[in-house]
Amino acid sequence: MGSVLAVVSQKGGVGKTTTAVNLAAAFARRGLKTLIIDVDPQGAVRYGVGLRKDHSVYGFADYLSGECALRDVILPTMLPWLRVILAGTVSDEADHLAYQSLVADSELLPELLETARQRCHVVVVDTPPGLGPITHKVLLGSQHVVVPLQCEPLALQTTPQILRGIQSVVELNEQLILDGLILTMYEPNNPASERVVEYVRQHLPANIVFRQLVPRTIAAADAFAAGQPVVTRSPADAAAQAYINIATALVERMDG
Repeated sequence: MGSVLAVVSQKGGVGKTTTAVNLAAAFARRGLKTLIIDVDPQGAVRYGVGLRKDHSVYGFADYLSGECALRDVILPTMLPWLRVILAGTVSDEADHLAYQSLVADSELLPELLETARQRCHVVVVDTPPGLGPITHKVLLGSQHVVVPLQCEPLALQTTPQILRGIQSVVELNEQLILDGLILTMYEPNNPASERVVEYVRQHLPANIVFRQLVPRTIAAADAFAAGQPVVTRSPADAAAQAYINIATALVERMDG
């Protein structure tokens, strides 16, 4: 039986999708059968997961609405052990309210997570920003959760809120473990970035903050622009190594 890992953030632009994609790729590089599911209607996973050319545009939303069978929305990537379910055609719609209501009212999402968990070593879920009904439902079906936190002062304002929200779900799902905050977009020569790292390490328990920092690098930006995870495009890059190390730590916890 595998594990479901939710990637959750209070707001967008903190490296949530980049983290989800690169952790999934890092798991797959280890030879672990991995599935990444994009339930965020923004659908950004499609831009960085390493899809093959001429891939299907259908995904989770289309499976949810009955437009597609599950087998038709599980897509291959450039990594043999990594498959992806995109958000689907909802990503091209201006209004996502109908999709959000459909997910909230349906039992297909928890059923999908349980089925995937039985067939894969790791299931990574990229959730919408915030702790709305979709993210809440994902967390109820997850065993692990990580929270990317951008190394900039404004990000600190939302941290208590997201941690409280996760704790409220832990009370309903005893299997759920908060593996920790992942400090992203770290700039070593930026005083503001350094202050965020110092504050987090001083004010939060050490067991819920990954020691490994994910730096902002040119290679990571280039990889996303090329539609690939940095861990596969430039595995020696500092950001790639950070994600690989975090994935290793997560695997040890999952196996433990």
